[in-house]
Amino acid sequence: MTPPSLGSARPSLGSAGDTPLLAVRCLTKAFPGVRALDGVDFTLRRGEIHALMGENGAGKSTLIKVLTGVYRRDSGAILFEGCSIDPHSPAEAQRLGISTVYQEVNLIPFLSVAENIFLGREPKKFARIDWGQIHVGAAAALKELDIEVDVRRPLNSYSIAVQQMVAIARALHIEARVLVLDEPTSSLDANEVEHLFAVMRQLKAQGLGIVFVSHFLDQVYAICDRFTVLRNGRLVGEYETARLPRLELIAKMIGRDLEAVEAMSARQGTVPVAAGHDGFLRARGLGRRGSVASLDLTIRRGEVVGLAGLLGSGRTETARLLFGIDRADAGELEIDGRRVVLDSPRAAIAHRFGFCPEDRKAQAIIPDLSLRENIVLALQASRGWIRKIPAQQQRQLAGHYVRALGIATSDAEYPIKFLSGGNQQKAVLARWLASQPRLLILDEPTRGIDVGAKAEIEKLMAKLCEEGMAIVFISSELEEVARDSHRVIVLRDRRKVCELAGPEIELGAIIKAIAG
Repeated sequence: MTPPSLGSARPSLGSAGDTPLLAVRCLTKAFPGVRALDGVDFTLRRGEIHALMGENGAGKSTLIKVLTGVYRRDSGAILFEGCSIDPHSPAEAQRLGISTVYQEVNLIPFLSVAENIFLGREPKKFARIDWGQIHVGAAAALKELDIEVDVRRPLNSYSIAVQQMVAIARALHIEARVLVLDEPTSSLDANEVEHLFAVMRQLKAQGLGIVFVSHFLDQVYAICDRFTVLRNGRLVGEYETARLPRLELIAKMIGRDLEAVEAMSARQGTVPVAAGHDGFLRARGLGRRGSVASLDLTIRRGEVVGLAGLLGSGRTETARLLFGIDRADAGELEIDGRRVVLDSPRAAIAHRFGFCPEDRKAQAIIPDLSLRENIVLALQASRGWIRKIPAQQQRQLAGHYVRALGIATSDAEYPIKFLSGGNQQKAVLARWLASQPRLLILDEPTRGIDVGAKAEIEKLMAKLCEEGMAIVFISSELEEVARDSHRVIVLRDRRKVCELAGPEIELGAIIKAIAG
């Protein structure tokens, strides 16, 4: 695609001056039990592309939602072109000139492209909607972005890339001066990304301020002028892209001083050499378009394989492929030397795989069922609902794992929603241990639990490996990955970039591989 020519179509919004286009000062937002934003500052200039950087829970999404009226701030100030604003809704933020394009395009898929661009602002002629003007105007708005499609067709008949361009066209049509792009490239191929970047550069030249959120380091360094780094709801700092090396950016995001990262080359603990050297699971070129690039992976009995990388690097996507939640469209998978297709979690369970997902509350526990019912769930599913596990056997299984894992409860018949996060995590582990898996995939098993529960889960992982179980371990805490893994697969921008084993597994080596 040729770069779009936008300069003559839209008037310039002016050059950068002393007054920022958008300024946030000492912004605070709290939810029950968590302070999502704690005195955060943020400055966006005219004619710049500014990246919001930070790991999961850093506060990026909350900041965007406050700016766009989804949430109301608790304290602090938002200044738009020097004037204080307090948007009460996304519609009010749009009227002010702040518009957002999300990763999941938030338009109406069954309406036409033209209807989406003009929704709520339809021109009238003789008290009726002027469809001719709408179709001509929508086509012209998209042509500015170098997109020529039939605007009468439903939005969902086009690719995600086109849908995102429609969302941008709508934002520009309502005269947005601040454009927030939240993970816009996550489902785009290389050509589509380059086209989006060409549009962003043209909008930047016209004076728009663009807030860009992405976990792809190559992309943020290619397109952004400055970074604002958040961590745990607080501002780490604001930096010029050209003056912030990648390794230093990652150190700031994960909360480690750069010198400390360099010094922490010795592993904090040593795990024993894997008991089994036979690779019972082998992936060759396994991948899925828009999810994770083709990768090679071998998993042996009695070892922990760590998946390391920043949020969005492809860790969870790889786990979903291995458990059949997503079906690979490239490569092949072998189990015990025989080629298999894992096209569903049921197929993975049949091969005695288990999976503890990242979001236990939304994807793992069933809150209104008892602890006992949650523990026996996977085993019952593997048997089918006709061959029901007898009640006495269920109670014995639940009691065994409550004792074995130290789950703090006075009665396994209580709903699991009343347990602490750490005990809920242990219950999810118990569910899969009851099915006696060969491979256990643990996605962020220590997130949101106390230090004691973390230590117990890490100790359990070591014990399971000694008994011959294979574990795929994902954690945002890189120290945990370095400490507990026999091998580490490093992912960046949804590609495998490095594999470390034995004495090679050092925190500094992992961070350098992530930084590229």
